[in-house]
Amino acid sequence: MVPPGIFDTQGSEGPWLWGGMHGGPWLPCTPLTAFPPYSFLQVVPPGVNSPLILLGVLFDMTTKKKRRTEDENREFKVEWTETFAFIQNLNGLPTCLICQEKLAHNKKSNVERHFTTKHVSFSIKYPVGDARKKAVEELQKSQEKLSSEFNYWMPSSNNVNIASFVVSQEIAKRGKPYTDGEYIKSCFINASEELFRDFKNKADILKKIKELPLSAETVKDRTVKMSSNITNQQVEDLKLVSALSIAVGESCDINDTAQVSLFVRFISSTGPKEELLGLLPLKGQTCGEDIANAVIECFEKHHIPLDKIVSISTDGSKSMTGVRNGFVAILKEKINHEILTYHCIIHQEALCAQTFPEEICKVMELVIKIINSIIAKALNHHQFKEFLVEMESEYADLLLHNKVRWLSRGNVLKRFASLLAEIKAFLLEKGVHYPELTNDHWIQKFYFMVDVTSHLNQLNRKLQGKGNTAFSMLEEVISFENKLYLFAQDFDRETLIHFPSLLKHRQENNSDIDICYFKTTLLNMREAFLNRFQEFRNSKTTLAFVKKPLDATVTELNFSPFNIDIGNFEMQLLDLKNRELWSSKFERLCADIEIMEENKCELSSQHKWSALKDLEKEDMLIFNTWNSIPNSYNQLKKLAFAVLSLFGSTYLCEQSFSSMNLIKSKLRSRLTDENLESCLKLKTTTYKPDLPKLSKEMQGHCSH
Repeated sequence: MVPPGIFDTQGSEGPWLWGGMHGGPWLPCTPLTAFPPYSFLQVVPPGVNSPLILLGVLFDMTTKKKRRTEDENREFKVEWTETFAFIQNLNGLPTCLICQEKLAHNKKSNVERHFTTKHVSFSIKYPVGDARKKAVEELQKSQEKLSSEFNYWMPSSNNVNIASFVVSQEIAKRGKPYTDGEYIKSCFINASEELFRDFKNKADILKKIKELPLSAETVKDRTVKMSSNITNQQVEDLKLVSALSIAVGESCDINDTAQVSLFVRFISSTGPKEELLGLLPLKGQTCGEDIANAVIECFEKHHIPLDKIVSISTDGSKSMTGVRNGFVAILKEKINHEILTYHCIIHQEALCAQTFPEEICKVMELVIKIINSIIAKALNHHQFKEFLVEMESEYADLLLHNKVRWLSRGNVLKRFASLLAEIKAFLLEKGVHYPELTNDHWIQKFYFMVDVTSHLNQLNRKLQGKGNTAFSMLEEVISFENKLYLFAQDFDRETLIHFPSLLKHRQENNSDIDICYFKTTLLNMREAFLNRFQEFRNSKTTLAFVKKPLDATVTELNFSPFNIDIGNFEMQLLDLKNRELWSSKFERLCADIEIMEENKCELSSQHKWSALKDLEKEDMLIFNTWNSIPNSYNQLKKLAFAVLSLFGSTYLCEQSFSSMNLIKSKLRSRLTDENLESCLKLKTTTYKPDLPKLSKEMQGHCSH
């Protein structure tokens, strides 16, 4: 018989169910809760003889809902501390004071079971009452002490990490090897023994110093992390600017690996930046295509659009400036707008300085030969220095000539001239005879070269350094061109005011100076200057805009590399010229630059080179002036900041190669390219690594 329905409401135990497993017989089940879960039911409506099969439906009506402890809102009871030696942790759960085990729930039965089964000896030794209360209080004090020590250790460990980063940064900035970390630590410990001798917490201080992790591997790791952090800061700023310039140079390290130095110049929110974006090793050839591929890969790696580049400065080598396959030509094809290209102004000046006639060049060759003959042999060199001491000479030794260094020739000649009398006497004692040293015409050419190279060195020094704008460098070159004409007139007048060494020789020896010869030499050098620097001369009006916008004429400016809205630019420029409030700022700018130049001259004359470096740079003065102009003059500011970002020379590239040779020396020839770049970046950057952030990202480790 098939029941008339599913449920039978008869019975004291609740509804009953008729049913069964799918395909099985119909059976009367006891209460509904007893029916097996997850079964297929055959449901029969009243009066129907064949069952209706409900296929594929899982039935779990009979399963009781499990009780969740979390839903019962159980709380830790204070009395459990004294009774069972449990306290509440930061998560609100019970923690045993004896074994530090944490329980999953706030249930008295769990707490009691843990205490009675795992700490029987404690229960017997300290029965409930005052004995157990005191024992638990002692355990609590110990726990609080451990917690305070841990809380102290956390920031303390962070401070040790930061200190380790600081020392590593100083090592990298000075180009020192990683192994100097342990040396510095040893010095620090030994000095602290005496420095903190009378301090009550001397032991704690020494303990902190000894915890400093400064092994070679640690210093290397810190250096790489700081370099990466600085690169991230550079890239973030570069992505925000609308224009940037690059300076590219190539040289070989101690292992003859070609390294490309890539510097970027841009205007950030805080002012002009000149930063090493990458030191790029070339594993194959060093042709223009290889250099271009390395630079493009670096930009793509950091997701910096190439179209932001508005100018390129190089050293003028064939691989850089080749018409078809040069680096500049290849990069121009990748950029969707016109760009300005410059041959380093310092390199061009050095080339102009090599236009001396052959006779004067031979003078320099003989000077180098004499110097080498004295210095090359150790005995000769030692005797010569002793001789200078006996003669109470102004200088203690000669200088060796280095063709790579721009100022070397002038410095060598000046020192040789100062010691010429001593050199003649020493060579006479040795029985070495150079007839040129007594030849008046040779001596005249020598002193002429001494004076001219001195003037050239002064120009070179002004072109070197950071913070020089392309326009100010061009002004220095044009000024020197006019000085060369003035020097030629000096020979016409035969006054020799600007040639003190030659004048002194004439006065002491009553020499007949070859006026025409020296005047022609100067005019030829001036002609060499006039024939160079054409790319700077062609952009002169545009370069001058940053300092003298009030004198600018729209038709004379070059807008093509800078994406300027010329219509708005014209309107804004007209408005600027007629607004006294804003135009007066540029009058003050000229006055500030004038004061800066006066301070430069004064400090240079006093040879205070450190103080000279501390002077505010010209580009920063210009930036501050333009930054104070409201953004309603946005097109004017866009052009000004773009022009201010131009490189006038590859001085930074050359300086970075000097630093590279200092870092990767014969004693560190196994330094990898990645580590070399990290060290060089820390040495050259103006950014500061985010040390607290870097320290937090690391797990604290004390020194072993």
